[in-house]
Amino acid sequence: MRINTDKIIAARIKKGLTQEDLAQQAKVNLRTVQRVEKSETNPREITLNLICNALEMEIDDVIVREKSVMENRIISKVVEIIFLTLLNMILMMIFGYLTIDINAQINSVIGGLLLSIFLPFFIVFFTQRMGSLERLLKFGSGFIVYFFLFLFLHGFPKGFVSGLYPCLLICVTVLYFGDVLTKHLAPTREKE
Repeated sequence: MRINTDKIIAARIKKGLTQEDLAQQAKVNLRTVQRVEKSETNPREITLNLICNALEMEIDDVIVREKSVMENRIISKVVEIIFLTLLNMILMMIFGYLTIDINAQINSVIGGLLLSIFLPFFIVFFTQRMGSLERLLKFGSGFIVYFFLFLFLHGFPKGFVSGLYPCLLICVTVLYFGDVLTKHLAPTREKE
């Protein structure tokens, strides 16, 4: 349980009370009021109730519920997971379309190879503070899943000849080792 001390201080000042006056009216120690207002301690519920009664305010108005903070963290994690899953699926579809589609030509395979270099490099450049393994798991897990799924369904030769496997390998390699390149290419970015 955390206390919003700003509300206690504002209510005390609004009523024109000093800390001593509040301590007397609440029948608590002056040092307790001082420590509560400085956030040095979380008072027991009985003490907080006495202070709130003296200030004519509800105890729920000063208690900050940790549950809402945890709920926000959970919601943001779920949104992040959904976003990353969709992103990985879209990337898998793009590379599949460029390499193994019926209408795929040498130009689209070359486009897929170029995209497999530049797209992960772009991701690495904007996630430099992220560790290599974390980046690989967040942005490259779709490539790894796609590799094994295609291997299971169609075999290694078709994936290699179509250009899909080289594209996926390049993507995963750039995602994992790309931070080494970005450090050499953009040394001023590290100082931020």
